[in-house]
Amino acid sequence: MANVVENLGKLERRVTISLPKDVVQEEVNSRIRQLAKNVRMPGFRPGKVPLKMVTQQYSGQVEAEVLSDKVGKQFFDISRAENLRVAGQPSFSPKEGAGDEAFAFDATFEVYPEVKLGDVTAAEIERTVTTITEAEIDRTLDILRKQRVHYHARGEAGEHGDGGANAAAQEGDRVTVDFVGQIDGVAFQGGSAEDFGFVLGEGRMLPEFEKAATGVKAGEAREFDLTFPEDYHGKEVAGKTAQFTITMKKIEWPHLPEIDEEFAKSLGIADGDLTKMRAEIKENLEREAKRRTQAIVKNQVMDALLKIAELDVPNALIEQDQQRLVEMARQDLAQRGVPNAADAPIPAEMFKEQAERRVKLGLVLAELVKENKLEAKPEQIRAEVDEFAKSYEDPKEVVRWYYSNQQRLAEMEAYVVESNVVEFVLGKAKVTDKEVSFEALASATAQAQA
Repeated sequence: MANVVENLGKLERRVTISLPKDVVQEEVNSRIRQLAKNVRMPGFRPGKVPLKMVTQQYSGQVEAEVLSDKVGKQFFDISRAENLRVAGQPSFSPKEGAGDEAFAFDATFEVYPEVKLGDVTAAEIERTVTTITEAEIDRTLDILRKQRVHYHARGEAGEHGDGGANAAAQEGDRVTVDFVGQIDGVAFQGGSAEDFGFVLGEGRMLPEFEKAATGVKAGEAREFDLTFPEDYHGKEVAGKTAQFTITMKKIEWPHLPEIDEEFAKSLGIADGDLTKMRAEIKENLEREAKRRTQAIVKNQVMDALLKIAELDVPNALIEQDQQRLVEMARQDLAQRGVPNAADAPIPAEMFKEQAERRVKLGLVLAELVKENKLEAKPEQIRAEVDEFAKSYEDPKEVVRWYYSNQQRLAEMEAYVVESNVVEFVLGKAKVTDKEVSFEALASATAQAQA
């Protein structure tokens, strides 16, 4: 058996595997005899089919199975003997000129690369820092109030007033209108509606439409021109100018709840203590800010590691990851209710760049963790699970949920390893802190996820 490993390039290797035909035939005969004990054929009882007939029927299939098993085992033995770190699956092809005494196959495969991590101290990281101030708490309270808004008819007296002397529609009001739109005197699809409601200032309607509705009183009508944007989703009207008539049916002004004991109780503060409410909001904002800043700095650390590392990436691993990403995309489509998502024609090529980055980063992180002993410790995993569980109503149940499933726990372990890597790099790299408001932080992470 020849087991000389040929070097075909940076990572590609080839080895020839030879199998004596008499050894293969002996195994084929043995398996056919076993098969004959249970095989069924018309006209014969089970196990009574003549061996010659079984051989004629199944010899080709059994020989293919024997060759596959023996070639696979020999490749494994050679890999272990030669200390080969095989990346992905090898491909086997028959080799010509092996003679009459043996089967021969070429096994072509890739090996894992040597990873040169580079000088971590040369990496430059801009670490985002966010401090939660009283202004951030006030802004959050304002958002929470708006989420609990309710409306009253403008001009009608009630327990919260009448909305003021100005009876015309203004920003923040919820209005109900009839409208009719035409282009060159011809109505168009979607251009008319009755009892249509929206809130002025929320941006649900085009700016010209909202501007026209502002200042109109209940019972009044207004005519105006509206030019649809060139990139408007309705292609039949995109870029065209329509003439609209809007009739105001109803105007309701918004009433926001006061920040008092009842409001605090609605947020889960049992005794309605406003100081406790603000403290809890601050704690939640700090937890969220920590999560977002950690995500940003993690991406910066990973980019820095990729920038300074040197390695060749096995194509076999990239192709495997491309297929994983394709399957993930199909699963996502299925969850969205897309018909026949499992067979969606998603080209793997669209994920090549992403897969290459993922594989390269995985190789770099594995080397960095091994070289610097950054594996996750049990106490680190538990601390992270406990921290995550704090944001839920029943933290103990969340902890139990994690520790009852090995896959979930493995995901948390991977997260801790990444955190160890980040802390290690930050301890050695050139780090500068950049103060960012919570509002800007939230906007930046939202754009990164879009």
